Amino acid sequence: MKLSVIIPCFNEAQHIAMVLDAVGDIDIPKEVIVVDDGSTDGTTKILEKYKRESPIIVHSSVLNFGKGTAIRVGLEYVTGDIVIIQDADLEYDPKHYWEIIKPIMDGEADVVYGSRFLGQIRGMRLANRIANRILAWTANILFRARITDEATCYKAFKAEVIKSLPLKCTGFEFCPEVTAKVCKRGIKIKEVPITYVARDTAEGKKIRWTDAFTAVWTLFKYRFVD
Repeated sequence: MKLSVIIPCFNEAQHIAMVLDAVGDIDIPKEVIVVDDGSTDGTTKILEKYKRESPIIVHSSVLNFGKGTAIRVGLEYVTGDIVIIQDADLEYDPKHYWEIIKPIMDGEADVVYGSRFLGQIRGMRLANRIANRILAWTANILFRARITDEATCYKAFKAEVIKSLPLKCTGFEFCPEVTAKVCKRGIKIKEVPITYVARDTAEGKKIRWTDAFTAVWTLFKYRFVD
């Protein structure tokens, strides 16, 4: 099986090289798809260098359209059997890839989430922790998802599953939309524990705890529409 790693990226010059090196070090047959979502901080030049020196796919947008749009663009390039989302920073460690994709490779699941709350969390603010708990609780109430971490970045899918979903997200609402649409199709989400090291806004973190309001609304919306 081949793994397709989609990396949505916006102004990550400080981290993108380290992330690409960490992903490249994982001994899994894979393709790496980076969607540069209108970066203006030098990220684009770093990606151009990597593209010349290694077999990565880079899609560069002139404008910043949002994480959801970047993931949907990345899906257009996927040729692998399994798709995993990787943020372009070091909050999530690619060393967990094997654990996350193993249930799919073994035929035990079609969708796997790496749960921070089943594993180890370092540096997550209380407001973000509460917001994450609320999102998981909301998904469980609305869709009987039985998950502990709805907003985790580490989501892995059989390629045909995620490609079949009519995703409309443009920003951070990718997570609640894909969770809702997976659950509405009767697909059980399996969770595996991961470690997570939070960064703050000074280090470039873009999502805010207030984005949880949009995420909750998105869960409610897709409970009733598709």
